Amino acid sequence: MIHLRTFEYVPGEHEAEKASNSYLMSLVALIAGLPLPIVNLFATLIFFMGNRKSTYFVRWHCMQALLSQFSLLFINSFGFWWTMGLIFGKEEISDRYIAYMIALFLFNLMEFIATIYTAIKTRKGVHVEWFFYGSLANQLIKPRS
Repeated sequence: MIHLRTFEYVPGEHEAEKASNSYLMSLVALIAGLPLPIVNLFATLIFFMGNRKSTYFVRWHCMQALLSQFSLLFINSFGFWWTMGLIFGKEEISDRYIAYMIALFLFNLMEFIATIYTAIKTRKGVHVEWFFYGSLANQLIKPRS
């Protein structure tokens, strides 16, 4: 799921800190806006926009963090609105709902652990690529010539 790769250059201390902060931003936003899934996406998007003219290493990691938050938005929003429908509607809790909530919890837990791991490794200047998100970030973020 996670692939460590050697970067063409060794990022400086300031770059590693900024890249690591892109992952930590999503964790801080998770705590601040727990019931609303879009808060994480907006916080990570604002951090990306603030660093869009930074070095390739920083921009790349900001994009990977943003992409992971974008996919979480859909998964968590569906679970959030399904739960609101159960609370305020006439629908009852079903096996499908419980299965979705378990899958949602496991996916969020995996993403949480991967985010912490990646923030730690990136802070040390190690380039960490996530499955799917890393390939997509490679397509979206190109080094400047």
